[in-house]
Amino acid sequence: MLSLELSALGLVDLAATIRARRVSCVEVARVALARIDRVNPAVDAIVARRDPEVVLAEAAALDDEVAAGRWRGVLHGVPQAVKDLAETAGEPFAAGSPVFRDRVGVVDAPHVARMRAAGALLVGRTNTPELGFGSQTYNPVYGTTRNPWDTSRTVGGSSGGAAAALACRMLPAADGSDYMGSLRNPAAWSSVYGLRPSRGRVPGVPGFVAQMGEAGPMARSVADLAALLGVMTTGGPVGPLDRADALDLTDLRPADPSSLRVGWLGDLGGRLACEPGLLDLARAGSVDVLASLGAGVEEVVPPFDLDALWDAFLVWRWWNACEMAPLLEAGAELKPELVWEIEHGVALTALQVHRAAAVRAEWFRAVVGLFERFDVLIAPATQVHPFPADVTWPRSIAGREMDTYHRWMETVAPWSMAGVPVLGAPAGFTPGGLPVGVQFIGAPGADRRLLEVALTHEAATGHARRVPPLAA
Repeated sequence: MLSLELSALGLVDLAATIRARRVSCVEVARVALARIDRVNPAVDAIVARRDPEVVLAEAAALDDEVAAGRWRGVLHGVPQAVKDLAETAGEPFAAGSPVFRDRVGVVDAPHVARMRAAGALLVGRTNTPELGFGSQTYNPVYGTTRNPWDTSRTVGGSSGGAAAALACRMLPAADGSDYMGSLRNPAAWSSVYGLRPSRGRVPGVPGFVAQMGEAGPMARSVADLAALLGVMTTGGPVGPLDRADALDLTDLRPADPSSLRVGWLGDLGGRLACEPGLLDLARAGSVDVLASLGAGVEEVVPPFDLDALWDAFLVWRWWNACEMAPLLEAGAELKPELVWEIEHGVALTALQVHRAAAVRAEWFRAVVGLFERFDVLIAPATQVHPFPADVTWPRSIAGREMDTYHRWMETVAPWSMAGVPVLGAPAGFTPGGLPVGVQFIGAPGADRRLLEVALTHEAATGHARRVPPLAA
């Protein structure tokens, strides 16, 4: 099989090819390593690469297992690079920070352990912003990840390395994580898929506080997205707040579009500043597509105090940053946006946290109410198109000043707060060839239904099948 053909295969097809012994794990590894050598220098997506000889030896051992009739699962012999925010035993774990430049993982994060058990062949890590903060993937350790569709521009973040590696066909699927759009923003700007699962669907760090970070899959097709999600969710709950209900992903089929009730959120009634033309492109590539297939569409603005919701979101994020306060106290040099988060976090009072938790609970009830009217909500995944890679974040959009370093991504925040499943999907391209993406938002726990809706949209569009010129 030609190298280009192998690189083009997605997860499901590559797994079937390996299992049928039409190609060996060693051959797959050699092709992947050669492609990374050729393409990665232009985008800086895969970092902390493992010794190729070690990778090939592990691939040979996986071939021995196939020959012996042992099949671990859909990742058996499939090259993977874990996002550099997920701890991986024996591998560098810098999280893009000079503070942790020499840190090595001790244990596997739960989803990483599941990927390894399913036969994943680790080739390195995927790049991320410093400690995961910000929707622009740059850091002082590994540098800036660039957009495969225009390397002068950002690919977004924080799962920017994973998204760029997928678009460049260096990986057939990848893990990522999402607090404020980190699976959705880079998916939009790479023309790939990213799924933020329902709260607790993929076990994370065990604890009794439902913070907003969720691990999830990224891929170039909905089928591949579902396949990796199946690996990441196999094994049941780990922590006290993980979901205990099993997720059935067998026999996934496209949803009947004529039965769909779709809510278009747009710019939330003018609340969100958006780059001119973006909303029209996002709508044309998603809502209008489903409407042309027979879906009923209605514009909707949630009946909620969205100022109160944003303020509560900030409190939750500041609270989350408190775990890094010891770094600041020790005099570590951190980027100013991260310092801002930590300083606000340590200044919080218990009453502020209590009030923010109350707003979040009220918002969840409001979202449940929305899904009494709609099967799926759709919103733009970003408020701007990919901007120059040397810009840390947009200071203004369409003449409106951004009052925080992440206000330009407010479109994703409500759904993180709700804990519902959200699927980032390609929605087309600008006249200049830059990808545009949207969010498909599902009811609490409705991960399967969301994938079925995405299958319907994917069949009608096929945006993710396009290959960046860099990777062609």
